[in-house]
Amino acid sequence: MENKKYRNFFSEIGKTDEEIEKKINEAVEIFFFDEEERIYHEAGDDMGYLEDTGNHDARTEGMSYGMMMAVQLDRKAIFDRIWKWAKTYMYMDQGENEGYFAWSCKTDGTKNAFGPAPDGEEFFAMALFFASHRWGDGEGIFNYSEQARSILRACLHKGENGRDGKPMWNHENHLFLFVPGSPFSDPSYHLPHFYELFAQWADEEDREFFKEAAKASREYLVKACHPVTGLNAEYAQFDGSPMDKKLPWGSFGDFFSDAYRTAANIGLDAEWYGKDVGQYSVPLRMMKFFGTDLEAVRCAYKIDGTPLDRPVLHPLGLLATIAQSTLAIPYSEEADSAFAEAKKWVEWFWNEPMRKGERRYYDNCLYMFAVLALSGNYRIW
Repeated sequence: MENKKYRNFFSEIGKTDEEIEKKINEAVEIFFFDEEERIYHEAGDDMGYLEDTGNHDARTEGMSYGMMMAVQLDRKAIFDRIWKWAKTYMYMDQGENEGYFAWSCKTDGTKNAFGPAPDGEEFFAMALFFASHRWGDGEGIFNYSEQARSILRACLHKGENGRDGKPMWNHENHLFLFVPGSPFSDPSYHLPHFYELFAQWADEEDREFFKEAAKASREYLVKACHPVTGLNAEYAQFDGSPMDKKLPWGSFGDFFSDAYRTAANIGLDAEWYGKDVGQYSVPLRMMKFFGTDLEAVRCAYKIDGTPLDRPVLHPLGLLATIAQSTLAIPYSEEADSAFAEAKKWVEWFWNEPMRKGERRYYDNCLYMFAVLALSGNYRIW
């Protein structure tokens, strides 16, 4: 999609090119390089990791996010450092989860767990394909496109032909899973805009599956997002209904931290593909639900909008994802009500600084993605 035009929402609300470039550069400086507030750290001569500052570990979520940011920013050295760290310490080359990545490691590389979190694998694969197309394939682990195909091969074919383990996609309904083989999903893991590209670049025998996965994910998001509020549960059943039972680490049938990303993903899908089956109305529903000021983003909710006595852990992350979701709302020269609502949220986001302190990791990852997306710099490569 070399000739695709990418929307610059910041420009649409009146920011100058100079202001936008300064915004991006400041965010990059804080996220990757600031001694006090950075998330990214170099390790040795040729590796690097992103730290979850609240849990003091490195997670496939953050590592794959960092790679996606690096390829979008044309920072090959950072990309290669993160990928080598992930491949060296997180990759599992034996056992039930061979071919996957351990979702959490200590910052010295010691594995905290031997199971994967599937959103890491899909972001790893997409970032690697983009690296291949932007910089060209190298050798070994830097043969980016082959590494991406290998990850997707595992995600789709674990458990087949005597191979140990379970796949990350349900083969019957084409839905992406919370963990391999699980009977439920996480709506925020659904990235139909990625699956459209996997359908072009994965192993040829798997391309039709990914076409169906993109279609199924869009339809799933319509079911998972509440018809009035637009909110979705952190974890949901295959019919889109919220998780109705407690998991070992708690109940996750409410709109809470993981769930924020769903709206941002819908916005980016609208920007890249524009294939609306009803999911593009979700962001406006959410904006109207949260109302006229930022106080409404300070607590958790059931997806029908019932407030819970549970404070939000990542208010900036929620603001960032709602701002990114505005990409699903068309530009309007007449400033119709939907576009006016979207502009309000983007302006709020523009005026909010990056988060400081111990809990900054998740918020600032989502902030970085929103800055890239709303400036027209979160692109297909």
